[in-house]
Formats: sequence, structure tokens, C-alpha cells
Amino acid sequence: MQKRNSMGQFIDNGNFAFRSVINSDFVDKSGLLNILNKNMDTENRFVCVSRPRRFGKSVAAQMAYAYYDRKSDSKELFNGLEITKSPDYEKHLNKYPTIYIDWNTFAQIPDKEKLKEAQHDIIADLKKSYAFLEEQNYLSKALAEINQKTGDQFILIIDEWDMLVRDVDKNVQDEYVEFLRSMFKSYNAKDIFHLVYMTGILPIIKIKTQSALNNFKEYSIISPANTAKYYGFTDEEVKMLCKNHNMDFELMKHAYDGYIIGNQRSMFNPNSVMQSIEFGTYDSFWSKTASFMAIESYLAIDADQVRTKIIEMMDGEKVTIEPASFRNDMKNIQTCDDVLTLLAHLGYLSYNPETQKVMIPNTEVSVEFKNAVRMAGWGELSKAVGQSRQLLDDTIELKRERVARAFDDYHFEASSLLEFNDENSMRCAITLAYYAAKPFYKIFHELPTGKGFADMVFIPLPTTPFPAIVVELKYDKSADSAISQIKRKDYPKSLKGFSKKIVLCGINYNKATSKHEVEMEVIEGE
Repeated sequence: MQKRNSMGQFIDNGNFAFRSVINSDFVDKSGLLNILNKNMDTENRFVCVSRPRRFGKSVAAQMAYAYYDRKSDSKELFNGLEITKSPDYEKHLNKYPTIYIDWNTFAQIPDKEKLKEAQHDIIADLKKSYAFLEEQNYLSKALAEINQKTGDQFILIIDEWDMLVRDVDKNVQDEYVEFLRSMFKSYNAKDIFHLVYMTGILPIIKIKTQSALNNFKEYSIISPANTAKYYGFTDEEVKMLCKNHNMDFELMKHAYDGYIIGNQRSMFNPNSVMQSIEFGTYDSFWSKTASFMAIESYLAIDADQVRTKIIEMMDGEKVTIEPASFRNDMKNIQTCDDVLTLLAHLGYLSYNPETQKVMIPNTEVSVEFKNAVRMAGWGELSKAVGQSRQLLDDTIELKRERVARAFDDYHFEASSLLEFNDENSMRCAITLAYYAAKPFYKIFHELPTGKGFADMVFIPLPTTPFPAIVVELKYDKSADSAISQIKRKDYPKSLKGFSKKIVLCGINYNKATSKHEVEMEVIEGE
């Protein structure tokens, strides 16, 4: 057993952090180390893997530290993990002087002083292992001196690398970028480092159109390449966790799945899955570690476009973006594409690299968008989204007049965004009106049922006491004809195993009066 007090804070710090991870429900992502090993001592030795909060940044950094750190004995921690199958596994296991910098360590220091204080503290820690080290103000010079006198080459791991570029004064940002360039773009950087692994939320900031550190090999949630499967949890990994903890996989999938990351078509938010297991619920944990306030200010940038695209996504649509224009800088955002690309990097949207489209990934995140719209001051739409849960309750309780009035309100606000002049636009507005139903139902458009396709079907989740709902829309006809069509084509037939009762809801938009007419009734389900 290692003695903690004999170790440093930044170098030779031991494997204690990763040991805690292994002692929990660890999902094996150690294959990422294979990728790092292949880049070591090559032209690609400088690596940046960015990913959203709650997607395992720190766990991956702690794992890499435990694996490379020369003063640790981590063999037992990696027993049975994927990395042990690599022929180079033991070649790199605990073989290198390894420095670990987590910028959160310096969170309480004012931004303008962080760089100076951090370098002072790290150099002081290095002196414990390299007593000959002369007084230095710059970390790059201290590492160069060690390399020249001992030949030691380092593994450097930086967690939250982007803390000083995300939302800081431009002068602080510029100073930090120059610090990084002095570390990794100097003539002797390849002599000093076997490998540099940086992780954070954002990819490396761009200066004009080029990365400020163009010698780095970058992976991100937009472009993960062969690191894709190490970002979130896969279906199979979550199925195993659910089996081990007696959790419902379908409920887990509804709440936390939906991320497309590279060639991985279905990935879960790992933090939310683990929180769900810990608390035995399928609640939204996003707001406990983040807030709509994190995105609220961006909704006012290129406001008309952003507003329209977000409404489309809240309606279940996917929208096209051009991510290449984003400069990886949260202070220099100018277009709708920039906003939506940032939201993808933050984990609020899922990006499909094949279609170049983004979407809201799951129920958990949809709740945050509802909060954002409510607080963004989007006129009557903010009010309507906030009242969406009341509409759901009124529908279940067959309050026809209140439901009709609510649809009139949604129509008024949505018309400018959705060009409300046909049945398809009407369907979009009504989907938005029922936005609060997402945590309780699987919602389908044009679902094959009975002898045709129902316009909208709400199938309750197993934990939901609410009835199933079938909605048929008419444009300039009658609500009675909508109910008649539901019955004539026997739409409820395939729903009778899901609920003890089924609400039938016929909605007609009267073009002449600009009003909605609603007819509703309940039939037996199971």
C-alpha cells in the first residue's frame, strides 16, 4: 500500500483516484489507453479528447494517470480490463514520470492570477522529485531543465484544459494560449514529452480558421474518430448495468439514450445512468449538475434562427448545422450554427456526422430545453410551454374547452415560426403543446394502428399511471369526424395492452374562425 504523504500533488501522486472509480460500478473504457499508447512517441503524441460534462472526462484522465504513473503499482486495478489484452499493456504500465494537472484545483484563484499561481505550485511540486531544479517562473523551462539534466521524458495529463478559454477575459485567454504554445510548440517539446493528453469540454480554440495548437491530434463529440465508443455507455453496457441492479432498460433508454457519437448510433449519458442506478429512479439529473442558465444567453444570438431551430427540435425534428465555422470559443459566437455546435459540445444536442444534423437526444435534456424556453422571454410561447403540463392534465381529464383554448394559444404563437397553414404545421404546434408529456410517454407520429395510421399516439411508460392517448387532427373539417375516424379505423386496437384506458382526442382547426374544436372520450384499454 502506497503512503499518500510521500507523494506530490501534481507528480508521483498515486492511483488513489482511479482506485475509487474501480471500487464503484466501473464500465470498462480502458481501450482508450490503446489509442494513447499508439500515439506515444510519434508525431501524434499531443492528443486532445474533448467531451461534454458528465461524459467521463475526469474518469478517463484518472485512469490514464493510474496506468502511466511510475510511482504507482496499478496492475491489480487493470486486471480483466480491455487494455490488458494489448501486447503493449505491460510495456507502458507504470513506467513514466507522469504529471496530472486538473485546472479545477485552481478554481478559487482569480482568472488573471491562475496561470502564475499554477506554474508556481507545479514547479514547487516538481522540486520534491528533482531537488536540483533551479528557481523558475515558467513550467516549460522547468521541464526542459529536468529533461536536459536527467533525460526524463514526461507523460502530461491535463483535465479541464479549456477552463481558461471558455468564459474569461480576452487577455487571460490570450496569455493561456501562449502558455500552451510555449509548452507544446517549442523546438524541444518532443524531447520533453512522451505523450500529452488533454481533456475538456471544448476542442482546442481556433485562431482565425486554424487550431491554436495545430500539432495536436483532436477528438471531439463532433468528430470522435476511433475514440467514439469510449465517450458514453453503449446499449450492451447499460443492459448489463440494468440487469445487475434490477433497473428497467427501456426506461433508462427513454431518459438517457439518444446520443450519436461517430459510428456509435446509440449512446447513453454515463453520469445520468449511474445516478439513476444509485437513486433507483429515472429522473432528470441534468439540472443537478448543470442549468438552463448555461445556455440561456446563447439563445439570444442570431435569435430568430436559433429560436426557429430549437422549436423545430423540441417538436422532434432534426436540423442541419455547419460545425466547421465554430471557433471553439464560448465568447466568440456569432451565428445559429455556432450556437447549435456549442450546444452539441456541451451535450445538449446530439450530432449525426453522416447527416450533419442535430437533435435533442432524450427526455432528460428535453426538460432543460423546456426550462430554457420558459426563461428566455419568448413571449406567449414561453408561457405556453410552461403550461404544457396543465394541458396534459386537462386532456386526461377530458376538459374539452380548456384544451381547445390552449391549442388556440399555441396556434397564435407558433404560426409565425411554423407557417401555420396546413395540417402538418398544425401537428407540429400540437406536438409542442404536449411537450410536457415527454417524460411520461413514448410519443409517435403516424403510428400504424388498426386499419391505418394515427396522427399522434402517446404510449405511457411502465411507471406512468396516465392513460394512453390517441390524437387525430383535422384541418377545416370537424372534431367529430376525427373521433369517427379513430373508431372506424380502430386505431386503439394495438394500444389495449399498454393502459387500462385510452383517451381519444379529435382536434379540428377551423380556418374561418382561427379556432380549434376538440372532442374527447375514453374507452377501455386492458
